[in-house]
Amino acid sequence: QVQLVESGGGLVPPGGSLRLSCAASGRTFSNYAMAWFRQAPGKEREFVAGIKWSGGGTRYADSVKGRFTISRDNDKNTVYLQMNSLNPEDTAVYYCATDRQSRRIVVLTTSDEYDYWGQGTQVTVAS
Repeated sequence: QVQLVESGGGLVPPGGSLRLSCAASGRTFSNYAMAWFRQAPGKEREFVAGIKWSGGGTRYADSVKGRFTISRDNDKNTVYLQMNSLNPEDTAVYYCATDRQSRRIVVLTTSDEYDYWGQGTQVTVAS
């Protein structure tokens, strides 16, 4: 059974930083792309960042490019999201997810392509 457990969320002032972690189990982690999505109140879930199974390619939403960095440690079965220069528009519940297809050559941005999800971690940016 695949399990994804996010951590690292919290309250941070504008301009601050947070690092989210997502620990995976139950699947050969290194064979699957991973992604972070977020959902703000009253809005649809949106893609934030993704990383290929090998770690050799990443993809970001335009709204976070240059501020967020996704990375993975396949030895620890963990994916990370370093978030810098946070602003109130980044406030949301952040979810990690695993691609439903192994060793996909591209990082996809639609939630339907991801089959397992974590429970989410709240990120609140406020002064």
